[in-house]
Amino acid sequence: MPAAPAEAPVRAAKKAAKPKFAKTERTPVQPPDPAALIEVQHLTKCYGDLVVLDDISEKIATGEKVAIIGPSGSGKSTFLRCLNVLEDPTDGYVFFEGNNLCDLKVDINIQRRRMGMVFQQFNLFNNMNVLKNITLAPVHVGMQDLRRTRRRNFCTRLSNLFRKKDKKRPLLPVQTDAKAIRRYAEENAMRLLTRIGLADKASAYPSTLSGGQRQRIAIVRALAMNPKVMLFDEPTSALDPEMVGEVLELIKELADEGMTMVIVTHEMGFAREVATRVLFMDGGKIQEQGPPEKVFGAPENERLKDFLSKVL
Repeated sequence: MPAAPAEAPVRAAKKAAKPKFAKTERTPVQPPDPAALIEVQHLTKCYGDLVVLDDISEKIATGEKVAIIGPSGSGKSTFLRCLNVLEDPTDGYVFFEGNNLCDLKVDINIQRRRMGMVFQQFNLFNNMNVLKNITLAPVHVGMQDLRRTRRRNFCTRLSNLFRKKDKKRPLLPVQTDAKAIRRYAEENAMRLLTRIGLADKASAYPSTLSGGQRQRIAIVRALAMNPKVMLFDEPTSALDPEMVGEVLELIKELADEGMTMVIVTHEMGFAREVATRVLFMDGGKIQEQGPPEKVFGAPENERLKDFLSKVL
């Protein structure tokens, strides 16, 4: 009997490793809380046999500033990336504005438009100047919406040819064009750059900027999409110490303006000052949470006590 193809076990392994929710659409354990902007139910993430997130359920309300602290390898960044499904959950559910992001019928890209993400390493495009980096996503999304509206109107006009006069469907309004989309994106980008004092860097390329400047531009790039929530994944970890302050100051300003935030951070003083709630993670679980004054001033969890004794 001929031997089985060598790649067959590989295909079988890949098939077995696929996330559960990608195979079938599942009914949530319970309806999402309408008061929660973000909600996770029984969120689990595994890499092979390694359990990185272990059955986490949590809610984040509009206007909250949630800081996530904990030792390296505790699952903080993975949890954050699961909130907008940059990491596929192995099990559980993620809701944003009541929409189940693990539902195959939900357009995840449309949901992500309202979830700003700032990474540790800036992730700016080095072949584009600052203005282009900021306007790329708004222009792309605006053009997508314009093309979608035009396609729908074309189909409506076509179907109206076969309808009686009183049965014809109205066309969707088209209130913009490609030039207007680009002009608005550039005006908005310049307004945001002026706010952070970097309007003179609009034509500069990321490689010519300091780490602090690049991270502030990365924050502005996320704000250009007018998000409902900002997700920060250790935004100061790649910065020199003298550049940390200017980035944290911008985040504080956003917090004061009421922006909903989830921040993974090792800056304990910043978490104590800005957060309305602090989550302590260890071993893939939320071990303790509460207001900053309680978490930092009167911790109950022994692992949290040990962690704070080493970092404060």
